[in-house]
Amino acid sequence: MTHATTHAIRFHKTGGPEVLVWEEVNVGKPGQGEARIRHTAVGLNFVDIYNRSGVYPASLPSGLGSEGAGVVEEVGPGVTDLKPGDRVAYGASPLGAYSEARLIPADRLLKLPDGVDDKTAAAMMLKGLTTQYLIRQTYRVKAGDTILLHAAAGGVGLILSQWAKHLGATVIGTVSSDEKAKLAKAHGCDHVIIYTHEDFVKRVDEITGGKKVPVVYDSVGKDTFLKSLDCLAPLGVAALFGASSGAVEPLNLGLLAQKGSLYVTRPTLFTYAAKRENLVAMANELFDVVKSGAVKIEVRQTYALKDAAKAHADLAARKTTGSTVLTV
Repeated sequence: MTHATTHAIRFHKTGGPEVLVWEEVNVGKPGQGEARIRHTAVGLNFVDIYNRSGVYPASLPSGLGSEGAGVVEEVGPGVTDLKPGDRVAYGASPLGAYSEARLIPADRLLKLPDGVDDKTAAAMMLKGLTTQYLIRQTYRVKAGDTILLHAAAGGVGLILSQWAKHLGATVIGTVSSDEKAKLAKAHGCDHVIIYTHEDFVKRVDEITGGKKVPVVYDSVGKDTFLKSLDCLAPLGVAALFGASSGAVEPLNLGLLAQKGSLYVTRPTLFTYAAKRENLVAMANELFDVVKSGAVKIEVRQTYALKDAAKAHADLAARKTTGSTVLTV
């Protein structure tokens, strides 16, 4: 098999979308425990912006992206459960998904079941695995729960709403526009709050008859977090899993006592999926709800991989909804 030169999006300094460059890279042979894969589709995620801008530091120059789907081209020594030609996807990997081909630790790869195509896989692995740990592990959503979800029309939002609904929960979602409200409603949100012209704390109080909610899933951060705490019932859990509006200020822990012995967690997929067996179990649960039709994955925007900078600009400007895929 030839290892011809291939292309990848890389960045040599941190900054805005303009730091992303499309350049030739040499992908060598897979080493111990590695596989070489050729991508067919790559997922776009808000975390990519944090990496590119330096909020989450990477060693430069760096590749970008941690979600993708494709085909195994070659496996290195010690890899026994994958072979060339296998369709695979991943959503928790070292940076480098924005590439035509790459080397990747084989223990991060998941074989794709028939019935899940590559584009769908690239749109759902990171966001779907994130949803799995949030609603099955961080706070285990059960029938009868009423939950609050910010950015309900985003990539994680559309998956989480459907999955929580499937579990028998009532979903309250916040969005920034009428158009996004329609989308969130169509994906399982029972109540949609347009936070740009409604006070979401007040609305949550009204919707729950003053009982509030046991959990808030917040990926917005700075703009929403303290108000998220005001939506929680006693002993409630605030799961802060992103910060699209900026980092949350240092928290006075006394507030948690005042507001009802609350819990706050800042979970990451990296931690939950660190062990291979946990990653596989999480992925199997995700594949099951997708194959059953309980959770529908829609790719709502596609860009060519080399146009990643444009995709980043649109994501940051809140022009995108749901999942976005970069095609290779």
